[in-house]
Amino acid sequence: MKSHSMTVKSDYGECKRRKGEQHNRSQRALPANLQGRIGSANILLITMKSLANEVAKNLVLAGIGSLTIIDHEPITADDLQTQFFLEAATQDPDIVNQGKMVRNMNPRVKLNIDTSDIRTKEPDYYAQFSVVIATELDYNTTSAINAACRMAERPFYAAGLHGLYGYVFADLISHEFVIERNKSNVPAQTQETSTRTVTNITTKKEGDKVIELVTKRETYTPLLLANASPLPEEYTRVLRKRKQVTPLLSCLRALWEFEKASARRPTFNHADLELFTRLASDSHQELKLDSSTLDSVFLRNFLQNLGNELPPVAAFLGGALAQDVINVLSAREQPIQNLLLFDADKSVGPIYPLHPFFDEIPGLAAVPPVANPIPIHPASATAVPETTL
Repeated sequence: MKSHSMTVKSDYGECKRRKGEQHNRSQRALPANLQGRIGSANILLITMKSLANEVAKNLVLAGIGSLTIIDHEPITADDLQTQFFLEAATQDPDIVNQGKMVRNMNPRVKLNIDTSDIRTKEPDYYAQFSVVIATELDYNTTSAINAACRMAERPFYAAGLHGLYGYVFADLISHEFVIERNKSNVPAQTQETSTRTVTNITTKKEGDKVIELVTKRETYTPLLLANASPLPEEYTRVLRKRKQVTPLLSCLRALWEFEKASARRPTFNHADLELFTRLASDSHQELKLDSSTLDSVFLRNFLQNLGNELPPVAAFLGGALAQDVINVLSAREQPIQNLLLFDADKSVGPIYPLHPFFDEIPGLAAVPPVANPIPIHPASATAVPETTL
């Protein structure tokens, strides 16, 4: 781990220069209207660890308008080994100087640092942001922020790393996006899946080709419901499909159930191991998966990886998350629906749509691709002021 940190530190300046050139090229390639949507976006990023480092880097290089980083935890020795922005801030590696390193990658981005506890924020706090990204939080806190974002009608992502394993969860409430494709002679289906509908189709000509611009709407489920939802039948109908579902899904659900009950992660004492194993087995059975795919080796590997941060895994997962946020802001491409799991040991990253049996959640307004920031209400006397860089 130490040698990796030294390599990142020595290459930081060159990496920043290359990323800046890449950013300029990508910005020139984007249509003006998409650049405007991304450039006016106001993003909230919760908890600044290695995964969030990657997310922040990619969003800042993409040219978002504003990034607020909130993290009340002190910097630890482990943080210094896994976070390249901290390694660059060698003189005083705190969250404020870490933020300065983020901003240096694209000075046009407005950066705010908030060292208060996210758990003290009221639901209306989230209304000022275009997208909220919560990383490395326990299940109860993640679920509470998800609920607050729904009250504020703001798209929400949650993500976490556990060594070789990681996840990204998306709750965009209701999201419309446009894809381009060659016009087909086959009539388009209005209802493509239980969560995705086609709302509009227009055409344009490009030379001899007729291009369809298809507007689709995806409906989402909050984490509280997704965590208790079954897999679609296409994953469980036949044995071959059931065996292809990663046991990481069962272990992640078991971890969340453990955190709900104990307000902490499992340790290696006998009682915790017994409880976690039972929760994972119950989850595997509830998902109708084959028992042979959840063995003691995978359970042990998952538990040994809990809480660990591996920079290569953070780079993959953070890049995937940031790219999905950019797609959502620009209302282009199919977003994550709704749980992405990554197993670096097997090099697989499946996405599972987890929803209750009912077809839709009524009464939820669509979330616009970009929301204009609104003024923040004056902070209370006990609040910690933000630092603007």
